Amino acid sequence: MTKTLEFADLLRLIDERSTAFRAAVAAAPSLDAQVPTCPEWTLFDLVQHLGTVHRRWAAVVAAGPADSRATPAASEVPREREALLAWSAESTRQLLGALREFGPDRGCWTWWADSQSPETSGAVARHQVQEATVHTYDAQLTFGDPQPLPEEAAVDGVEEFVFTCNATTSAWPHDPATVDYHATEGRSWRLELSAAGARATPIPASAPIPADTAYASARATAGELVLFMYGRTYVEPLKIDGEQRLFDQLIAWDPSA
Repeated sequence: MTKTLEFADLLRLIDERSTAFRAAVAAAPSLDAQVPTCPEWTLFDLVQHLGTVHRRWAAVVAAGPADSRATPAASEVPREREALLAWSAESTRQLLGALREFGPDRGCWTWWADSQSPETSGAVARHQVQEATVHTYDAQLTFGDPQPLPEEAAVDGVEEFVFTCNATTSAWPHDPATVDYHATEGRSWRLELSAAGARATPIPASAPIPADTAYASARATAGELVLFMYGRTYVEPLKIDGEQRLFDQLIAWDPSA
């Protein structure tokens, strides 16, 4: 695996993206607007979701190694905007406080046990950068002002996604396939899909295309790739080569089913 962001950088990005998220919420005309990329949620629901996620992972990291997810203490979520933003800021403080206290190597429960990401607080921090980054985009988009994802977070986000969300030991239910992602910032990753599961590796941009499997590739900025991976866009911003159906199969695949 290529070198990932340092733990201090992950904490900084969680803080920066969470602050940008709250700035978008503070500027919104209404908390009752539907979020286009999360149509079942209002903007209030989105704030509640991200704050709950932060508190939940703070409790998970604090609990250490466990067979089940730790549950944070119940917290009433205020509906008035100023109080809601203060509650959100406290949620982020709890997450960052737990991560700083226990450091990157603390073992803890995760939902990605059979992926290629470790079950550690460092991996939690890495994933929470993406949680805050994508939901900041959601909040900005709600009132028509989505900003490009920061390059630093986005480039790491592509790799984090394929190692955490794609990689699995569950059998790929289709013919063997290879999918490549190429970020225009100069990084590439390969996902190999087979009866043995899904295996992700960073690759040189010039790596030969495998001849014995179905193949597809997507090329775009890292930010566009991350938004595609998280279902915020479809294929329009991407340059697709090979069999586009492989991306449809990946989107529809639920390894836990």
